Amino acid sequence: MPRAMEAANLSVASTGVALRLGPEAFSSSPNPSGVVGSTPGGAAPPGREPPFSVFSVLVVTLLVLLIAATFLWNLLVLVTILRVRAFHRVPHNLVASTAVSDVLVAALVMPLSLVSELSAGRRWLLGRSLCHVWISFDVMCCTASIWNVAAIALDRYWTITRHLQYTLRTRRRASMLMIALTWALSALIALAPLLFGWGEAYDARLQRCQVSQEPSYAVFSTCGAFYLPLGVVLFVYWKIYKAAKFRFGRRCRAVLPLPSTVQVKEAPQEAEMVFTARRPMVAFQMSGASWREQKEKRAAVMVGILIGVFVLCWIPFFLAELIGPLCACSLPPIWKSVFLWLGYSNSFFNPLIYTAFNKNYNNAFKNLFTRQR
Repeated sequence: MPRAMEAANLSVASTGVALRLGPEAFSSSPNPSGVVGSTPGGAAPPGREPPFSVFSVLVVTLLVLLIAATFLWNLLVLVTILRVRAFHRVPHNLVASTAVSDVLVAALVMPLSLVSELSAGRRWLLGRSLCHVWISFDVMCCTASIWNVAAIALDRYWTITRHLQYTLRTRRRASMLMIALTWALSALIALAPLLFGWGEAYDARLQRCQVSQEPSYAVFSTCGAFYLPLGVVLFVYWKIYKAAKFRFGRRCRAVLPLPSTVQVKEAPQEAEMVFTARRPMVAFQMSGASWREQKEKRAAVMVGILIGVFVLCWIPFFLAELIGPLCACSLPPIWKSVFLWLGYSNSFFNPLIYTAFNKNYNNAFKNLFTRQR
C-alpha cells in the first residue's frame, strides 16, 4: 500500500513538471556520443506524433496550393506553346525550356520536400536511393530554371543591341545552344557528388537528406548554379538599360521644334498655294521602327521584373548554402525551410511574369479554353 501511494505521488509530480515544461521538454534523441538526452524541439517519442497546430495546417495547405499552382500554370504554358504554331520559334523555345524545368520542380522536387518537412524532426524516411534521386533532380531542375532566366535575358539583350546582325537564323541557333548548355551544366552540377565522390547527401545515422556539405562542392555548386548566372543577368540588364536610354535620348533629339506657322509657297508666277501647320513641333506617329521600340521596351521591363523576382527568391538560400559549409555553422531548420521554399516559389512566378507581358499568350489561353468548351 505505501508503495502504491508513493508511485501515485511520483506520477502526479511528473505530470506537474510536464505541464510546466510542455511536451517538447521530454522529447529525447541520441547525441553523437550515444547518450540519450533531452532535446528541446526534437522528435516525439516513438508511437506518439505531436499534433499539428492550426498554423501548421495553414502552412501545409499553402504549400500544397503552391505546388499545384506551379505545376498547372507551367503545364498550361507548355501546352500552349506546343499547340500554337506561332510559338514554335524564338524566344518561345527558351520560355518552353524554363517551363519544363519548373514543371519538373513542381512534380518531382517540391512534393518530396514537403514530405520531408512533415516528418518528425525533418528526417528523411524514404531511404538512401530515393534521397540521391531527389537531391539530383532538385539541383538539376532548379539550376536549369535559373540558367534559363539568364538565357532569356541574353536573347533579349542581343535582340535590342544587335538587331541587324542577330537574324532569325542566328537567334534560333543561339537559343538552341543556350538550352543545350543550360541542361548540360545543370546535370554536371547535380551529378558531380555521385560521379566524383564529392561528399554524401544521405546520413543514415541522423536520417538526413541534403545537398553535399563538402566545402569545395558548396563553392562549385553555388557559383555554377546561382552566382555566375546572377552576374550574367545583372550585366545584361545593365546593358539593356543603357541601350534603351540611349535610344530614347536619340529619339527625343529627332523631334524638331518648328515655328507656330509654316508657309510653303509654290509657283510664284501662278496662283499661290499656301499650306499652314499650326503645331509647334513635328511628332512622329507610330511607325514600324517606333512600334518595334515599344515592343522592345515592354520586353525590357519584363526581363527586369523577371530578374528582380529571381534575385529576391534565390539569394537568401544560396547565401546560406555558401556560408554554412565554409564556416561550419548552420541556420535554424525553420529558416532553412523558409529560404528553400522561397526559392521554389520562383518556379511559380516565372510563367506569371513572361505571360503577363505578352498579349499573345493571353489570347492563346483564351482560344485554348474556348475550343475546349
